Amino acid sequence: MFIHIGDDHVIQSKDVVTIIDYSLMASSSIIEEMIFNQRKNKQVVETEENHAKSIVVTKDYIYFSPLSVYTLKKRANMMTTLNKLEDYSEEQGI
Repeated sequence: MFIHIGDDHVIQSKDVVTIIDYSLMASSSIIEEMIFNQRKNKQVVETEENHAKSIVVTKDYIYFSPLSVYTLKKRANMMTTLNKLEDYSEEQGI
């Protein structure tokens, strides 16, 4: 399934490694170093006007999202719920 992470970016949920609160970036040298290295490789997608609330790490890219971790989690869980509903309807022959 896909998750809309804001700023017209849609990613596959299977590619998500982690979602981190943006405020943690300043307190973690490991996160800062990871982002610095990915920026050198041009694998960071910034949000418009730096209004990031969360950092979405995928297999290939790091996305700065204007949506909160909580909102992204709800969207990901909604997709899981929809998948289960689709599976149930197929089992019932609906």
